[in-house]
Amino acid sequence: MCRRGLLPFTRYSHLKSSFLTTAPSRRLAQSQPLTQGVNQHMVLTIHARDLHTSRDAVGALLDSLASDQDLLWPGDRWPALRFDRPLQVGAVGGHGPIRYRVEKYEPGRAIRFRFTGGRGVHGTHGFEIKDSTPGSVRLEHRLCMRVSGVARLSWPLMFRWLHDALVEDALDRAEAAVTSRPLQKRHSSLWVRFLRRVASLQ
Repeated sequence: MCRRGLLPFTRYSHLKSSFLTTAPSRRLAQSQPLTQGVNQHMVLTIHARDLHTSRDAVGALLDSLASDQDLLWPGDRWPALRFDRPLQVGAVGGHGPIRYRVEKYEPGRAIRFRFTGGRGVHGTHGFEIKDSTPGSVRLEHRLCMRVSGVARLSWPLMFRWLHDALVEDALDRAEAAVTSRPLQKRHSSLWVRFLRRVASLQ
């Protein structure tokens, strides 16, 4: 759980309804200072997409993660998601330089990864399927972490933007898979394209 503790706290959330295709994704951003910590910062980011389909259909996308038939991870545009064994608790891997292990896995429902690579990043991220409006389910990605040291700069200036773009690409992929509509390539911002070039992610 990501709880407000004795650290500054930042929250970003994204929501797009698949059945309101003319409406752009909504974004809320707020920063709420709490009792000060020592060279640390608590971050919670939430991306969610309402999908007009069944839980089983979205669960199949989740369970395909890191497989040869991965229907969720945008490996065509970002570093592939890989683990040292089939998807299960204890599997170790990640994408690109970002390393983590599977901490929790409920097939068809949720998966949570815990960061293991250090570099001032401590916490978890993962996907969860939740109830939404009648006839729809919500696919949510939640990142909850504590950053310290150089990550207090690298997260807001670089990795936050890459993270947001990657997760939105994953949700686009999920939406295309369950609606059978062609996947529309998302146009990245100039800043994201610059960061991808710097990070050699192209």
